[in-house]
Order: sequence, then structure tokens, then C-alpha cells
Amino acid sequence: MKSFLSKFKKGLSKTKDQVFNRISYAIHAKRKIDDELLDEIEEILISGDVGVQGAAHIIETVKKRVKKEKYEDASQLLGILRDEIANIFPPSGFEEENLPVRPFIILVIGVNGTGKTTTIAKLAYRYKSINKNVLLAAGDTFRAAAIEQLEVWADWVGVEIIKHQSGADPAAVVFDAMKAAQARNSDVVIVDTAGRLHTKVNLMEELKKIQRVIRKVFPDAPHQNLLVLDGTTGQNALNQARQFIETVGVNGIVLTKLDGTAKGGAVIGITHQLGVPVEYIGVGEGLDDLQRFDPRLYAESLIEDAARQEASSQTE
Repeated sequence: MKSFLSKFKKGLSKTKDQVFNRISYAIHAKRKIDDELLDEIEEILISGDVGVQGAAHIIETVKKRVKKEKYEDASQLLGILRDEIANIFPPSGFEEENLPVRPFIILVIGVNGTGKTTTIAKLAYRYKSINKNVLLAAGDTFRAAAIEQLEVWADWVGVEIIKHQSGADPAAVVFDAMKAAQARNSDVVIVDTAGRLHTKVNLMEELKKIQRVIRKVFPDAPHQNLLVLDGTTGQNALNQARQFIETVGVNGIVLTKLDGTAKGGAVIGITHQLGVPVEYIGVGEGLDDLQRFDPRLYAESLIEDAARQEASSQTE
């Protein structure tokens, strides 16, 4: 548990140190809660890539709670902010250890460069670690490198993979994977998909075709459409997300590369506007660095009493 907590906090450390610690300092500079302080906190949230709408929502809920519960002391704001940030996130729709169906089919989507293929490897590792029988489908046949990379990961993790030659019909690969899952009694099937075709229309149509093929074998699948977004792009990831949601549907988000950016606050704005659960965050390059997203831990990792910690260290 300690390892999980430390990795989670370390992954968000740049966002906390470069942006959110300013909230603690702003609060300690004030004795009472007033509009000037709340406006300053809102500006800090926006600068942390939370987005205008997300920041406005948080401050509005904070104001209502301050008024209703009659808070006056500025130092009380840290706890209120943690609560309201955590409350933005909808709950996860599933548990890895207790999957609702078998095989549980995950369609992993997202544009190239977001870390989609390595996310699949890390997902496979997570499920393999809890004794699930995992099968990968190399559905990104438009890039030979994607097939080869996924094959290397499959061998490294120790899971099976269904693949065709580069340039093959992705839907045919996925269909073969679905039949293999039936024959091999798989627990989890993770399907890779293309992240770029000649036009966005082609990409979305290909994804819809893959979904139809999956449903020929398993009518209620895919059970999870998992969208991988690059955390370093901040609010720009919103546009990508909307396109995938409108076309193929998304019921879970993975935010990668959070360990290398100060834009970790973007997950707040993305979730607020899209209403889709964040299931995982990537906080490093290792196989075990894909962590289940915990809203409460996320809020606590960002909103800490940095000013008091600094004052304490100076007096020691």
C-alpha cells in the first residue's frame, strides 16, 4: 500500500509543486475567507489546467458550502477544496478482481502518441497479476511497429496475442481474437486499435466496424471502451475525447504521462465536462506504474498544506 501511495503522489508531484502549492500559500496569507481569496484560488486552478468551467464549478460549490456551514477561517478552505475536487469524479464502473462478465472485453482507443500500446501492456500486467487469463488483439494493423511492439509486450508480460500481418483488416484480427477468447476461455480480452487513419472519419468508421464485429460474437461487448489521453496535453485532450465519445462511446478514461507534467489538474476539467470516470492514471514507465484512479487520494495529493510544512521545516 505504501508503494502505491508513494507512486501516486510522486506522479502528481510536478502538478502539486508548480501549481497547487500556491493555493496553500494564498490561504495562509489570509485570515478570513473572502471573495478576493476565492478569486485567487480560482485563478490558480485555471493556471493548473483545470479549465475555466471546472475551476468555476469548484469555487461555486466551495462558496455554497462556506455559506451553508458558516466557515470563516481561511485555513478551513484546504479541507473543503479537497472534498469538492474529489466529489467531481463519477465512481468507477467496475472492479478488476470481480469483473461482471467473462470474457471482459476492453476496447482501447485514442490517437497515436498518447501511450496507448504501453497502456495495454500495463493493463495486461495488472490482470495477469491477479491471475486473470488475458488475451491481446493487435487491431492496429496500419502500423507494423504497433503489432511488433504489442507482440514484444505480450511476450514480456506472459500473455497470448492474436495478430495478422501489417495492412490486414483490423476487424478480421478482432473477430479472430473473439473466437479465440471463446475457445481458450479467456477472462479478459484487450483490443488495440488504430490511432490515425487518412481522415478522422475513416478512423471513427473503422472503430465502429470493430465494435460491430465484436458484437457478432459477444452481443453485449465491448464492456469497456477505454480512452487513452496524454496528460501532458492538458485541456487540449478534451477535443480528442469529445470526438471519440460522440462516435463510439467511452465509459472509462486513462490519463497517461502525469509524472512528466504540471498539467495534472486537467483531469478535473476533463471529467467535469465529460462526466466519464477516470479509471487509471499513468505515473511512470514501469509495468506497475499504471494506477487505479482514486479521487480522494488525487485530491489529497494535490491540495496539501505546503505553507505549514515549509514553516515547520524552517523552524527545525
